[in-house]
Amino acid sequence: MKVLVVGGGGREHAIVEALGRAQSVSEILCTPGNPGMAQQARLIPGDQSPDSVTALALVERADLVIVGPEAPLAAGVVDALQAAGLAAFGPTRAAARIEGDKVWSKAFMRRHGIPTARHRSFAGLDAALSYAAAQPLPLVVKDAGLRAGKGVTIAHTPSEAEAALRSIFEVPDAQTVIEEFMTGQEVTVLAFCDGVRAVMLPPAQDHKTIFAGDVGPMTGGMGVICPFPISEADLSQVQTGILDVTLRGMSQEGFPYVGVLYAGLMLTGEGPKVVEFNARFGDPEAEAVLPLLDSDLAEIALACVRGELIAQQVRFREEASAVIILAAPGYPATPQTGIPLTLPAVSEGEHIFQAGTALDAGQLVSSGGRVLAVQASAPTLDAALGRAYRLADAAHFAGAQMRRDIGARIGARPDSPPQVVSPETAG
Repeated sequence: MKVLVVGGGGREHAIVEALGRAQSVSEILCTPGNPGMAQQARLIPGDQSPDSVTALALVERADLVIVGPEAPLAAGVVDALQAAGLAAFGPTRAAARIEGDKVWSKAFMRRHGIPTARHRSFAGLDAALSYAAAQPLPLVVKDAGLRAGKGVTIAHTPSEAEAALRSIFEVPDAQTVIEEFMTGQEVTVLAFCDGVRAVMLPPAQDHKTIFAGDVGPMTGGMGVICPFPISEADLSQVQTGILDVTLRGMSQEGFPYVGVLYAGLMLTGEGPKVVEFNARFGDPEAEAVLPLLDSDLAEIALACVRGELIAQQVRFREEASAVIILAAPGYPATPQTGIPLTLPAVSEGEHIFQAGTALDAGQLVSSGGRVLAVQASAPTLDAALGRAYRLADAAHFAGAQMRRDIGARIGARPDSPPQVVSPETAG
């Protein structure tokens, strides 16, 4: 089949790579794509609006459209594709509210008894400030809209909470969710969904802050390990008490969920609780999980679209995967672009997924905050981390930021010692 992938980041590069291994796929298109995908996909410039994507899919006669990023999903790209009679893998605009509107998402969880943090939602600054001032610290302050994983502040002081809230309400019609700070291991569980059934992918753990030791500003993610060790009891609770309940609730409310559901979870002493839901593959979780996929991604996606997903379709190799992000200097606030990049050769079981790259007069350069997602697989997590760090060191560019403690929360260590780096480039 001919598959059109919408998006141009590291997640979409990983999707393209997985489709390149799928026996059912004859051609891959990507809009707008990035230079790293060009060897496997035909890149087509254009925006990601519903009208543009639908027109392109019709002209190209795509058999399947896979939507990567959250913004076109929230804008209704799947609705437009479905109206044109096209097979689209992703949630409708109504279903994508589970990510795009955190106030609605929290209310949905409350209606259906899905475990999550204690919280309050606010549409005005004064009420939010008054509530935050009366809460114990630390406190979690969230922008209710789409912020690409960066609209969260963990406030350790009253002034940090106030600054976060004032920043959120600088935007007209803003809303915020203020939550209790949960403790435990944070983990991501992705699931393929066909509107009724949810089939889990191997659990992964992202590392969100820019600096080692889980300090500094929040980012879109600086590194991932997969699989993350979760007890069978907790996995069962995630399946039956979170994923199944979520799909049942969304179907009951009139918008069945089709696509990949991202459940960001905290493994608390009271069991798994939802930190947030996202309406698509995580980024950079996709870059860690998809290289382990041992079945046909296009066939899985089409089965989801048709409401015919079965668990036996979804198979993963029993290996470990690690991703190290190389981010531009200045990220996440003001990333520097235009930095020349020279990529090393990769071996089997290794990938350099391009996230924020472009070509400038034939030279590969940085074009965004998270520039490269360096991935490696191996029989053990320690070995995967060692391979990933060695490849990341070889791919290093001027001023690159890279965390040296990916996997350390569970005691994982690369099988080779890390290089010593200066404070200016540490992280």
